[in-house]
Formats: sequence, C-alpha cells, structure tokens
Amino acid sequence: MTQSNMTDDEYQDGNSSEPRVCTNTSSNESSSDVTAVDQNTNGNGFAQQPVLKMVDRFRKFLPVVVDVETAGFDAKTDALLELACIPIIMDEQGKFIPGEALNAHLNPFEGANLEQRALDFTGIDPNNPMRKAIAEEEQPALRRIFKELKAVRKENDCLKCILVGHNAHFDLSFLNAAIERTNSKNHNPFHQFSVLDTVTLSALAFGQTVLARACKAAGIEFSGTEAHSALYDTQKTAELFCHILNSYPMLTNALLEDNTANEKSGVE
Repeated sequence: MTQSNMTDDEYQDGNSSEPRVCTNTSSNESSSDVTAVDQNTNGNGFAQQPVLKMVDRFRKFLPVVVDVETAGFDAKTDALLELACIPIIMDEQGKFIPGEALNAHLNPFEGANLEQRALDFTGIDPNNPMRKAIAEEEQPALRRIFKELKAVRKENDCLKCILVGHNAHFDLSFLNAAIERTNSKNHNPFHQFSVLDTVTLSALAFGQTVLARACKAAGIEFSGTEAHSALYDTQKTAELFCHILNSYPMLTNALLEDNTANEKSGVE
C-alpha cells in the first residue's frame, strides 16, 4: 500500500504517448550518413551501449522490487500484513526482466495497531479464517524470503540488494521495522537506506507518479480490482521498472569507465 495510490482517484482514460527522442538530421544529409547513424543507435536515438552484467549496472547492487500492504502508515506501530519481493535479473541480451516472485501473508505482530480505514482500503481482513490458514509469523517469513534473495544476489555476483519501490521509502520503513522486531539484521540482504524509486522514474519517463497511470502510459495492463495486493503491485512495479530501464539506456559510457577506474584503484 503506497501513499500515491491512497490519495489518487481511479485514473481515467486519456491520450498518452511515449516520450519522443529528437534526432538532429538535416535535409542535405546523404543516405550513407543516415545509415551510419542508424547503425550506431538502438533505434530510439540513443547511442548503442555494450551489454553489461547486473553486477556492473548498479555498482554491485541487485535491484529487488518490494511492496508491502499494511494496517496504517506508522511503520513502528502499525501491522505489516503482506510482503512481496521480485528480484530483477538480466536475460542473455542484457535486457532487464522480473525474476521469481517471493511473497508472504503475515500475522500482525503482538500489540500491532490495525487502522480500520487502511484495512477497508486494502480489503485485508486479518481475522479471515482462510487468511489465517496461510499467514506466517514475521520472523520465519522474512528469513525465508531473505535466504532466496541472497541466492539470487550471489548468482549475479552482487554485494547487496537495493529496494525498488513505488514510494520506496514507505516500503523500506516497514521492512526495516520488521527486521528490527524480528532480530533479523544479520539476515537482511538490503541496503539500509538506499532505494530506487519508480515514482521518480515514472515522472521522468511519462510525467506520471501514480502506479496505475504510469503503467497505462507504458502500455502495461493494470487492474484496479487486483491492485493493493502486495504481490500484484510488485509484479506491476517490476514490469514498469524493467520497461523504463530497457527503453532508456544510460546516456553515456561513463559507468564502464568508472568501473574500470575503480577496479584499478580498489574502490567499491
């Protein structure tokens, strides 16, 4: 449950367009000049980039999309009810794709506050017998998910996971609070405060900040009836994150040059 989704009305159909990339070509260019430009761009007007491994793309961070559903806005006092995580990986062509989803329905911790307005918004009933049958306690659920994420991180030679979210600091605050409650700091694969926020990326790419509207602008199907489930929102945020990164490559080769310099100097 993110604050942008809490405060925005259902989006309405409207005209949206992909961002345009202008190329400075004049009428007197020869066909050979145009061909040379086409061969050195990726079709969107950006210079072709060498295929990077994940370890090189985000300074040894593995992006993991996270969404939480909660019983309020206070991470210290309000219950964490659902948690979903999807690591972002690369295919053989260097394209970003969502990895395997990991999720848990959680029992409220002892003494947790349950705001009725928040429960009404998400549609979660902590006392539903069917939910109780599958819900887990926080500590084993967190450690199960963290163990799986660490395996993916190691497969990609990354040192840490970095949380990707829509209003990411909201999700991180509840995750960090749960880690503290369950004494799971040594199991935590995430950076303690760094995040990648799809609100910012969506504003840059589409001029949108609401998840549903950003997905619509990206051509990603979004169901209002399935929204506010941690797993569904995480899946859509992961699709959006991959779409934006695959559509907007790095502007320069500075990262490759920076990595080479750091390897020589021993800087992480």
